[in-house]
Order: sequence, then C-alpha cells, then structure tokens
Amino acid sequence: MKLVIQGKNIEITDAIREYVHQKIEKAVNHFQNITTEVDVHLSVARNPRINSKQTAEVTIYANGAVIRAQEGSEDLYASIDLVADKIQRQLRKYKEKLQHKKTHDQPKTGIIVEDVPVAADLIGDRTPELPSEVMRMKYFAMPPMTLDEALEQLQLVDHDFYMFRNAKTGEINVIYERNHGGYGVIQPRNGNGHTNQKNGKVSQRVESTGEKSSTF
Repeated sequence: MKLVIQGKNIEITDAIREYVHQKIEKAVNHFQNITTEVDVHLSVARNPRINSKQTAEVTIYANGAVIRAQEGSEDLYASIDLVADKIQRQLRKYKEKLQHKKTHDQPKTGIIVEDVPVAADLIGDRTPELPSEVMRMKYFAMPPMTLDEALEQLQLVDHDFYMFRNAKTGEINVIYERNHGGYGVIQPRNGNGHTNQKNGKVSQRVESTGEKSSTF
C-alpha cells in the first residue's frame, strides 16, 4: 500500500510522519486488500478567524473507488486521530457494500433522482468574483458510470456533490444533495436548449443510505 503525505503551511517532521503512518496504517489495516493508495494532506490555516486551524485530509483509492475524509481542530495530532477514525468507518461501510453486492442480486430501491432546471440567472444582482490565483488543482480519472454508481461515490467522498461521466450520455454530470432532501443532477444543455436525456428528465431509482451532509 502506497502512503503519500503532503503539507501546506507546515513542515512534515519525522514525528508527524511517524504519527500519520501509525494512525492511518492502523485505520486501513483490515482493508489493505481493497486499498491501493492513501494520500494524506495536512494543512495549517493562517487566518486566525478560522476555528479549525489545523486540518487533516485523507483520500483513499480502493478498487477504482475514491474514499475521502477530512477533520480539523486546534491541534494537528487531534485532527489526525479524528480523520483516522472517520476514514476507518468509511472503509468499513464501503467493504460492507461490496460484500452486500456479492451476496445479494436484487434491484436497488430508494429515492428518485430528478434533475432540476437551472435558472438562467444564477447570481442575480451580485458581482461575480474569482480568486486571484488557483490555490489547488486536482486530477482524477473519470470512467463512465451510472447514476447509481455516482450516488455511491458521493456517499464515500465526504462531499455534498460529485462530478462524473454519465455512462448513458458520455457527458459530464454533477450529482448533489438538495437543501430540502434527496438528490439532484446537473447536466449540460445542448445548443437547442435540451439535454441528451428524453424530455430533459432523469428518472432512475438509486440507493440512499439516509445519511446527510452539508448542502449547497
């Protein structure tokens, strides 16, 4: 298993490196058969108004899936402890889902995901502002997947949205948690004002764990 440690506004000392190895390797110890790489990103915020000044983020690549967790506190070692516990729970949930798929061959049931028309004016009278510079760039593979698979990924990455390539249309879509519950899908609009889906609607049942994170 490959473990990569990076830092922002912080020097990765031998003591920190050893502590990360100890905690993260223990967290993934029982899941090494499905884990290929673990990336750990430690950062210290320089803004004194931010409460969680020291953050630990862990990203695990497991059999094509991406599992992510992030925790922050006033103490870096405490943040590492918290994120190690969280990523272990995420891995356990993912492994249970894999085992469930192997032993149960039945249709998925749950809520209906339906795309919501995007308003022409999203910002109103606000003036759009972009950051003066790109702070961080991420690159990742984007194999085609169904809405069911995209929802599973959303529930593993500890975000409230997930971008994916739709296996049916070949286009880039975004699945997200709605403010009032359930999930939505954002799709690109063609030049004629329609999506590639019939009547611009997505009607497919996907599995939901019932867990919610922050929304946008």
